[in-house]
Amino acid sequence: MLSKKCKYAIHALVYLAERYQEGPVHIQEIAEKKSIPKKFLEAILLELRNAKMLHSKKGKGGGYYLYQKPSDVNLMDVIRLMDGAIAMLPCVSLNYYEKCEECRNEKTCGIRDSFIKVRDQTLEILGGATLDKIMKREKALGAK
Repeated sequence: MLSKKCKYAIHALVYLAERYQEGPVHIQEIAEKKSIPKKFLEAILLELRNAKMLHSKKGKGGGYYLYQKPSDVNLMDVIRLMDGAIAMLPCVSLNYYEKCEECRNEKTCGIRDSFIKVRDQTLEILGGATLDKIMKREKALGAK
């Protein structure tokens, strides 16, 4: 399950993607339009900036804007940044691997084998879910 922090990050990124190349967007605007607590959003945007997903500009006319094109930002990277491992079991995680305490032999574990397949499909779907595709889908379905 995604954390609230991760969901807010995704909503903020989609909002910024909708305004791609229109200049910086003030944090207050994002917070109001996406119903995200401003203090929480500040921390999220700072983390996204430190990860080179966003740039920021200080002063008058300042705010946040995407560092990359919307077609280059995918949900897999955002989820990993905000929530860590995507895999449901630590023994199948690519970036956060840990040996399972219950497992006797990883090579023959049927449970692990099943969850590797789940992980691989999940990564394929999330890796292809870019901000650009999310915006296009919302536009096609008439979302606001």
